Amino acid sequence: MANDGESSRLDDAARAGWLYYIAGHTQDEIAKKLKVSRATAQRLVSLCLSERLITFRLEHPIAACMELAKRLKDRYGLKYCEVAPTDLANPLNVAGLAERAAALLEQTLRSEKPVIIAIGTGRVMRAAVEQLAPMDCPNHQVVSLVGNISPDGSASFFDPLARLADLTKARHYPMPLPVFVSSEAERSQLLQIAAVTRVRAIAENADLRLVGIGQIDQGAQVHVDGFITRDELLELMRLGAVGEVTAWAFDAEGRVIDAGTNKRVTSVPHRVPAESLTVGAALGQAKVTAMRAALKGGILNGLITDEATAKALLG
Repeated sequence: MANDGESSRLDDAARAGWLYYIAGHTQDEIAKKLKVSRATAQRLVSLCLSERLITFRLEHPIAACMELAKRLKDRYGLKYCEVAPTDLANPLNVAGLAERAAALLEQTLRSEKPVIIAIGTGRVMRAAVEQLAPMDCPNHQVVSLVGNISPDGSASFFDPLARLADLTKARHYPMPLPVFVSSEAERSQLLQIAAVTRVRAIAENADLRLVGIGQIDQGAQVHVDGFITRDELLELMRLGAVGEVTAWAFDAEGRVIDAGTNKRVTSVPHRVPAESLTVGAALGQAKVTAMRAALKGGILNGLITDEATAKALLG
């Protein structure tokens, strides 16, 4: 069995081979895309051949994933798309998504110019941050898009911002608010607090937004985790909500709903269509409707998902 290092090397070779033989890129272009030297790109293409990863077609799972990513980009006009292989033994395993999201974070953090990364909450976001290697990025800023206070007043368990800051040494700005407040009037008052205004202004100027995607149905995570009541969930469903991104609920056309819990949510609003790179990471059949709506409505212009979910989105 190949060790992790060898597997990673073959993945890189498969990717280079796909870019060269299937997508028709030059070795200079491949070097830029993979952020390696031209000589390394040439060696990877050669390795792809010598290891017989490519014959008449690329004999490696990454090829199918890259083809799906290309089709998703074309279908939804995406700026960015990554498709991870599906774990057949555990189709809801988010490890593949977390690895791809971590790679995007690392790529962004390697920028020489100062960047701002705004991040949502949830299991995939937390798992992605846990896969980051420690980096020294004091010139960058990381900011939360979502309040970091749970309904019981405790810090949100799935808020990854503090861990991201710890790993990167970047300046970090948590959102010091509950995800939902009791009334529209209370939200209006809280959003006028100077510290909150500054945090939201930083988030508005983010170079990268990385978020999870939740479905609005009987199994909605915002309800399961106790952020909204069953009656509030049913009201959202009656209003036509099918999904949420950073707790903002939207309908099947990707339109943010101007009612229900959206009147009391404190998360940074979405710019629709998304302007800066806004990447959603999610998988699973239960989330397909929500993911399709978020892509269709322009809430997202980037996607990280797995092979099975990608096929469902294209189907």
